[in-house]
Amino acid sequence: MSSRNVTARGGACSADQVERTLADRFGDHSGQNAAADHDVARSEEISVGVILGFPAEIAEELQRWRASFGDPLANVVPAHITLVTTTPTQDWEAARRHVREVARRQSPFKVTIAGTGTFRPVSPVVFINVDDGFDECVDLHRKLQQGPLHRELPFGYHPHVTIAHDVAPESLDDAETVLKNYRATFPVVSMGLYEHDADGIWQLREELDFGTETDNHAGTWFTDVAADAPTEAG
Repeated sequence: MSSRNVTARGGACSADQVERTLADRFGDHSGQNAAADHDVARSEEISVGVILGFPAEIAEELQRWRASFGDPLANVVPAHITLVTTTPTQDWEAARRHVREVARRQSPFKVTIAGTGTFRPVSPVVFINVDDGFDECVDLHRKLQQGPLHRELPFGYHPHVTIAHDVAPESLDDAETVLKNYRATFPVVSMGLYEHDADGIWQLREELDFGTETDNHAGTWFTDVAADAPTEAG
């Protein structure tokens, strides 16, 4: 595997592939109708997440790198940038309208990920930095984390792409060194709205195109990674 610059169109493989789902479940759409039927007015507290996904070529390359560092989640946590992590709300419809409105007002933008950083010693995580697109991610996070999704986070928001998590210290060192010259560039044209259900599964409710309003129920699942929560605040 080589560090290289990649330019690809984002969106096609975006939020369909997110936290800790088994790879062979990505193509399972048996929950599609359930996702559609689920979208009714509810008053119980639910948890919401919003992410930016990556084009397939880049996501797959980063997956291979993550596996090379011995990360057990390599095959089940595709590359992504978290905008909103596990945020509770008691008004799903208000939250959905809010996220739709933020997406409608957002223009597509370029993301470049380059070089490495770490949350050590606070958390055993090595990540790839967000270079181009950093300010846009911060601005999106700020807008999303208002109104029905307002919450006080225990960590400041820092856009990043996790590349090694909770592995041996020497593996974290390797990840930080080996990928220090990694660079990839791609446009971001949408963001995924997820709900965390009672079974601990993240379900994609809508993939929202920037600059317009869509209602795309993808019926995609991924399980929560509680240990990632402090770092995934960014």
